[in-house]
Amino acid sequence: MGAPALLWPPLLFPLLTVLFGQPLGTLAQVQVCSANQTFFTLEENKTVSGPLAELFVPDDQLVTLGPLSTPYAFKIVGTELFLNVTPDYEENSLLEAVLECKRGNTVVMQFKVIVAVLDINDNAPKFPFEIKEYNVSEDTRVDTTVIPEIELKATDADKGDILVYTLQEVTPNASKFFSLEGINYPALKLDQTLDFYKNQNMTFRLLARDTWEENVKPSHTATATLVLNVLPADLRTPWFLPCSFTDGYFCIQAQYHAVVPTGHKLPSPLTLSPGPIYAVDGDLAINQPITYRIMAGNTDGTFIINANDGNLTMAKSVPSPMMFTLLIRADQADMARYSVTQAIVEARSVTGNPLQFSQSLYYGTVVVGSEAGTAVKDKTFPSEILRIQAQYPGFPDLNSAVTYRVTNSSEFMMNKDIMLTTQPMKEARTIRVEVEASNTVTKDTATAVVEIQVSEQEPPSTGAGDLGDGQRFSTVDMAVLGGVLGALLLLALICLVILVHKHYRHRFTCCSGKASEPQPRGYDNLTFLPDNKAKWSPTSNRKPEPSPEPAQPPLPPPSPTSSSLTPPSSAPPSPQPKASGSPKTVQAGDSPSAVRSILTKERRPEGEGGYKAVWFGKDIGAEADVVVLNEPTADVDSASASGSEGSDDDDPDQKSLRLNATEEASIYI
Repeated sequence: MGAPALLWPPLLFPLLTVLFGQPLGTLAQVQVCSANQTFFTLEENKTVSGPLAELFVPDDQLVTLGPLSTPYAFKIVGTELFLNVTPDYEENSLLEAVLECKRGNTVVMQFKVIVAVLDINDNAPKFPFEIKEYNVSEDTRVDTTVIPEIELKATDADKGDILVYTLQEVTPNASKFFSLEGINYPALKLDQTLDFYKNQNMTFRLLARDTWEENVKPSHTATATLVLNVLPADLRTPWFLPCSFTDGYFCIQAQYHAVVPTGHKLPSPLTLSPGPIYAVDGDLAINQPITYRIMAGNTDGTFIINANDGNLTMAKSVPSPMMFTLLIRADQADMARYSVTQAIVEARSVTGNPLQFSQSLYYGTVVVGSEAGTAVKDKTFPSEILRIQAQYPGFPDLNSAVTYRVTNSSEFMMNKDIMLTTQPMKEARTIRVEVEASNTVTKDTATAVVEIQVSEQEPPSTGAGDLGDGQRFSTVDMAVLGGVLGALLLLALICLVILVHKHYRHRFTCCSGKASEPQPRGYDNLTFLPDNKAKWSPTSNRKPEPSPEPAQPPLPPPSPTSSSLTPPSSAPPSPQPKASGSPKTVQAGDSPSAVRSILTKERRPEGEGGYKAVWFGKDIGAEADVVVLNEPTADVDSASASGSEGSDDDDPDQKSLRLNATEEASIYI
């Protein structure tokens, strides 16, 4: 274009300056709205107090925030743009200011100022619950997901956070049953078989953390509680009771046994051992009702079982001795599970087992002034009611059919096995009453005599009710009593030392090396007197204290074995008893007839003459009198020495000698 063309730009600039009155750069700025910076990055939760951006606006225009701007986030003061809020990434991660430049009502142009909010870890995770209860069946299989992740998952407002979960046990040892499927996957699974009767509920604490490590800052956690309730499941069959062994799941029950008499039909349910036929649901928390039936062994339909309570009764009598092995089945009412056991019933003949009272003579007492209906007390144990019982040994079912009545007196009556007065007792006396026992099944009868002492005052009792009388005594009285008792104890010890020295000094002399002097010898007899009383009752025959009345029932004739060796009760006691040993206990069979009289003899140690003998009555349970006989004579000593070598029956002189010694000196222990 040549040189003239090069002159245009320098000439054009002064021309424009003249036309518009200002430099060209300034003209460009004021004609267009703008900002010194249009994009910012800012961490959340930080407040910007100063202006965010500087705005350039032409003189004939006005800049405003457009409607598309983030509400309430910005404000314009003059030509400066300010951030009006503290940014929160979780609320709005991007803030926009849409600036509109207007000339009048006309928008000349628009531009944006953008603030990008940066996320930081400022929020803790949250569970959708505080306490969550969940039911788990006892029969849930191991490795089953009990609670899914969606029900346990926590949330975190910090979008980028990855939550870490921890399950902590509150109930001891609960962690061996449950665990989380993963540290980032909070589904709960079962690790071990549950047992309702050992752990019915377990509590856990569930933690969620928004950092991998605990010691990182910032780090936040959330906590919730889990309660697992174990529900019982139908896992166990019915249990026949009693269980001889059980581990909580299985019951090994003992077999049932019963004895019935031949030729008789018992009206009541059978008495079985170790108890009645009874079963319960092995799952006690479910406790299904149980029904019973006989599966096998019921020959000719002899027995009937109650479907609801298991009572076994006889439908007809058994003609001859035999054995029944009944298979009893117990079903749950829902028929889901059942068990089977055996009931062995033995039919025996009653012959040889008559109805009999435990005692032929009972001793009772009642206080003068007692009203009608007062129970007769046991004279030996006044705190207890006297019970008069007759039974069949070996046939407990027949015992329930026994009834009692008074046959010779209208002053007393029987209420089962207890005797009651029928009228007031007005005076002290001794009454003999006859009681008859009848069996409604076998029609057998037995009788016994009750000697009742009507006394002026209540017999002494050792019951707890007497303890209150002691409180009437003062401390001084009790101290005096203690001193007296102490003196008596000291006196008794002195007497004991004297007796020991008197009777055993020859032994001490022997042991000390001195020559022993000849000692008088004697006889020590332990005699068990037969009283012809049945002893099948589990309670012992308690002999009462002697009655003040002279009238006594006639004693039974002594047995041949012990009659010649039993001293009379009126013989004066010897002041020098000498025990030769403790009597041994002899066990007998169930039948009283199985017991026989026994004569046991053994030589005494050297230095002690004579022998010791024990006689047993027809019944081992009969009461025993221990007789110690001592006759320090030369004849006895020589007789003892010679008689110990042979039998008593072979030497009548020795037998006579022992009888004489018995009459002259005896003592009962």
